[in-house]
Amino acid sequence: MDRLTGKVAVVTGGGQGMGRGVARALAAEGASIALLGRTKSKCDAVAAELDALGARGLPLACDTGSRAEVDAAIASTVEAFGHIDILVNSAQTTVYGSVRKISETDMAAMWESGPMGCLRTMQACFDQLRATRGSVINMGSGSSILPAPAMAGYAMAKESIRVLTRVAALEWGKMAVRVNAICPVAETPGWDDFATKNPGADEVVLAQIPLGRMGDPETDVGSAVVFLASDEASYITGTTLMVDGGFNYLR
Repeated sequence: MDRLTGKVAVVTGGGQGMGRGVARALAAEGASIALLGRTKSKCDAVAAELDALGARGLPLACDTGSRAEVDAAIASTVEAFGHIDILVNSAQTTVYGSVRKISETDMAAMWESGPMGCLRTMQACFDQLRATRGSVINMGSGSSILPAPAMAGYAMAKESIRVLTRVAALEWGKMAVRVNAICPVAETPGWDDFATKNPGADEVVLAQIPLGRMGDPETDVGSAVVFLASDEASYITGTTLMVDGGFNYLR
């Protein structure tokens, strides 16, 4: 369990849900983790979990919608750890609403936290990633592949992230920086919120997952991130890995 020993990872949205699970999986393989999130107390709690695992966790307050906060967080990461090898973009504001009713304000919030947030962190980390021949893993969503009602804004943001991933992989490949995306289905606070706001939707989704269960942010999604960040995936870039129990392609 030392595939990432000596590596430093930046995880946005690291204070809960998918980001927390990914951070724990990376730490279990020996990486040190900078945890970026809007609510620092949540990042503090995850950092304490990583410390208990014997890993180094650095909690940093950061809204990916702010260029200044992103730049400051990346600078703090380099100051603390000396370099950056892995960037995982998991932060994403989510607002549900039909195409007819969703507001421009809500759309802007999803755009700024998701695609623009990815762009900001990727640009801020680029020099470090080029120096370390590093890896970027962006969180997409199957909702951009298999549409669902009330998900227009979220799906637009996530598909933009996948396009950004592919273009960056093309441009950065000659510098040995790999960029990939994951489309996960996992039980997170965001999923719980969706299920609460859409009664019965969770049962409908679960019934359509060929493997018959929801994914786990750490053992399922986190393990996939570890693989993509490791030398085992050194010839993989520009791809989207579906970590969804077969939900999007097999139904």
